Amino acid sequence: MGEKKKLRERNQIESCYKWDIEDMYPEEEAWEQDYKEVQSMMEAFGGYSGRLGEGADMLLAALRARDALWQKLERLYVYARMRRDEDNRVAKYQSMCDRAGVLMSRAAAAASFFTPELLEVPEERLKDFFRGEKRLQIYGHLVDEILREKAHVLSAAEESLLAQMSEVTGATQEIFTMLNNADIRFGSIRDEEGEEVEVTHGRYISLLESRDRRVRREAFEHLYEAYEKQKNTLAATYSYNTKVDAVTARIRKYPSARAAALSADNVPISVYDSLVDTVNKALPLFHRYVKLRKKALGLKELHMYDMYVPLAELPREKVPYEKALELIREGLTPLGEEYLAAMETGLSSRWIDVYENQGKTSGAYSFGCYDSMPYILLNYDDTLKDVFTVAHEMGHSMHSYYTRKNQPFVYGDHSIFTAEVASTVNENLLMRHMLDKEKDPLRRKYLLNLYADAFRGTVFRQTMFAEFEQLTHQTVEEGGVLTAEWLSEEYGKLNRKYFGEEAFCDPQISMEWARIPHFYRAFYVYKYATGYSAAAALAEEILEEGAPAVEAYIKFLRSGSSNYPMDLLRGAGVDMSKPEPVERAMKTFEKLLVELETLV
Repeated sequence: MGEKKKLRERNQIESCYKWDIEDMYPEEEAWEQDYKEVQSMMEAFGGYSGRLGEGADMLLAALRARDALWQKLERLYVYARMRRDEDNRVAKYQSMCDRAGVLMSRAAAAASFFTPELLEVPEERLKDFFRGEKRLQIYGHLVDEILREKAHVLSAAEESLLAQMSEVTGATQEIFTMLNNADIRFGSIRDEEGEEVEVTHGRYISLLESRDRRVRREAFEHLYEAYEKQKNTLAATYSYNTKVDAVTARIRKYPSARAAALSADNVPISVYDSLVDTVNKALPLFHRYVKLRKKALGLKELHMYDMYVPLAELPREKVPYEKALELIREGLTPLGEEYLAAMETGLSSRWIDVYENQGKTSGAYSFGCYDSMPYILLNYDDTLKDVFTVAHEMGHSMHSYYTRKNQPFVYGDHSIFTAEVASTVNENLLMRHMLDKEKDPLRRKYLLNLYADAFRGTVFRQTMFAEFEQLTHQTVEEGGVLTAEWLSEEYGKLNRKYFGEEAFCDPQISMEWARIPHFYRAFYVYKYATGYSAAAALAEEILEEGAPAVEAYIKFLRSGSSNYPMDLLRGAGVDMSKPEPVERAMKTFEKLLVELETLV
C-alpha cells in the first residue's frame, strides 16, 4: 500500500493540527489528583442528605457543592474521553475513560438523594427560601425544571439504585463505540488512479463522491460487508440499548421512551410528529430530486452508492484546511466582528483536532467542559464538504464559548435541540455567501447540489432515522423483538419510502441501521432536522435584517440552558411549536431544486 494512501499514526501529525488538550491537564498526575478529590467531594456531599429543607442557607450550600462536584467530574470525563477518541486502541485512555464513567455513575448515586428530597420540601417553603435569599435566585429555573418533572422522580433509594445501574446500562453504547471505531475494518480498494486505499469511516463519503462508479460501488460493498458480518452482534447491542430506554421510561412512569426523551427538553410530542408529517408530505419533492440525480448522472439505474457523487464535475481540486478557514471567515462575516474575533482566538488557541489518524473516532463533534476550550474533533479530508463540517462544528463551539462566558455552571450547557441551530446557522450563512458570489454555471450547479444534499442529509435522512427510532422503540415497548432480520427489513422499507421508485435500494442499504452512532442516544436525530429548519429561518433573518437579528441571535447563543429550548428559540425569532419553520425549509429546498432542474 502506498504511503500516501495509508492512514497516518497520530504521532505523524504535526502538533498545530491537534487540539491543545494538554491545556486541561498539563500533567496527568493532576487528573489522578482530581479523581481522588472527586471521591472526597462525593462523600462530603452526602452530608447534605436530610438537610435540604432546613433553610435557605443550607439549600444554597448544597446547590453550590453539587455544582462544584459535577464541574470537576465533567472535566475528568471530558479529558479522558477526548484522549480515548484520539486513538481508541490505546489501553491507557480506554481505562481512564472507563474509570471516569464509573466515577460519574457513582457520583450520580451519591447525589441521587438531592432531587427526591428537594421535592419533599413544601413548595411554599421553597418559595420562602427564594424570597429570603437573593443568592438562590440564580437557581430558579433549575428548581422549576425539577418541579416540572416531579411525577417522574422516584424515592431517594430508588434513584440511588438507578444511578448505580448506569454503570452497566451505558454498556451498549460503549460496546458499539469500540466495535465501530477500534475493531471493525473495511479493507482496501483501488482508487481512480489504481492505487490501493484503505476504506475508513473518514474516507467513506469521499470515496462515494468519486466520479469512478467502480470506486463508489466497491467502497459501498466493502463497508456493508463488514457490518453484515457483525449483524447479529450489532442487532443484539442495539436491541438491548432500546430495551434500556424502554425500561427506564417505564420505571419513571413515562408513557414511552420517546416521551421521556422529549420531556428532558420540555418539547411536546407534537413537535416530533409534526416534523415527520411535514417531511412525509414533502417526499414528492425529494423524489423529484432523486429523479434529477439519475438524469444528471446519465444512469439507467440509480443505486444508493450514487447518492453522494456531485452532479457537477468540477476540475479536481483539494481544499486545504487553511483555505477552508478563509472561506469560513468570509461566510460568517454577517455575524459581526465580535463573533469573528472570538473565533480567531479559538483557532489560534488550537481548539481543533484536524486530521484522521489510525484509531481516531470517526465523524466530527464539538466537545469540552465548562472550564475548558470548546474543542472540535474533525477528520478533515480536503473536500469542500469538509469545509462545511468545519463551519458546522465551529457553530457548536462558538455556542459553547458564548454560553460559558455568560452563564454560571448550572446553565453552562445547552440542549441538543438548540445546539443544532447554532451549527447549521453557520452552514447556511456559508452556503448563501458562496452562492451569492458564484456566477460560473458549473460551480453554481455544484454548490446548489451541495446545498440540496445538506437538506437530504440533515432534514430528510434524519427524519427517516427519527421514524426508525420511533418504530424500534414502539416495537420493544409492545413486547416485540429486534432481530437483525427484522431491523434490516423495516429499515429497508423506510429507505424505499423516502427515496422513491427512481432509486434502486441495494440490499446492503438495509444494514445502514447498524452503523449509525446516534441511535445509541435515542431520539436525538430529530433535532438535526428541526435545528436545520430553525437555522435556515434565522440565517435568512440575519441576512435580511442585519444588526437587530444578529443581536437577537448572539443573545440566544449566550443563554445556554437558562430557559427551555422552545422559549429560547422563540426569543431568537423561530417558533418550533408550529409546522411553519419546517414548511419554510421545504420551500427553500424546492427553490434549489427548481434552479438545479434548469441547469441539468
